[in-house]
Amino acid sequence: MRNPPLLLIVDDDPNFLEIFSAKLASVGFHVETAVNGKEGMEKAVQLQPDLVLMDVQMPVMNGIDAFIKIKDDPANGHIKVIFLTVLGDPRQEVQEINRRLSKEIGAVGYVRKTDSLDELVESVRSILAFAG
Repeated sequence: MRNPPLLLIVDDDPNFLEIFSAKLASVGFHVETAVNGKEGMEKAVQLQPDLVLMDVQMPVMNGIDAFIKIKDDPANGHIKVIFLTVLGDPRQEVQEINRRLSKEIGAVGYVRKTDSLDELVESVRSILAFAG
């Protein structure tokens, strides 16, 4: 893993990209961004980031399809992906289903965009520490 770790945030919401990129950069991460799944997939392959934060619902190519295309190439097998979603259901059992689905397709987890910025930063840190 690089120092500082390189994160790629893939999201079609420019406000979310700007706010989350600024927050992660302010705590010491190097951050790159992409605005749709196709661009995210291309940048992930090119940059080989330590972690990709991938929105699920995006135009051009959704996050699931972009993730599958990244993972289709064995050279990218080490790239870790967290899905970002606004679909966070507060019920624990639904969150567990989302976590299991993320893991089953090979992602390291998912986070809700509605969580506080500090919670999102802690999620990223813990996943990088666990994966590192």
